[in-house]
Amino acid sequence: MKMTEQDKDFLDRITGYANEVCADIDPQKTQISVQLERLMPILKEIAKESGASTEDVFIRYMDLASEAMVKTEEKLQESMQEFSDDADAPFMIH
Repeated sequence: MKMTEQDKDFLDRITGYANEVCADIDPQKTQISVQLERLMPILKEIAKESGASTEDVFIRYMDLASEAMVKTEEKLQESMQEFSDDADAPFMIH
């Protein structure tokens, strides 16, 4: 499924907010409930603007974030494959 511009804007808006309000926490060591609590203001704001429930906004965000992460991983794998394909080529430093 291809992400639309509207999807990208939606994801960017929440991600930008998350980067600000969660900058001081380690997501690997912080409970999901704490992270979600910090995101709640933007989720509620978008829900109010769109007429959707906060839960629906959260689910859409998680779906899009997962999709974006998969695409990033695919690009990384492609880059790694290209690098390994060039492994036999001489490595030159100028």
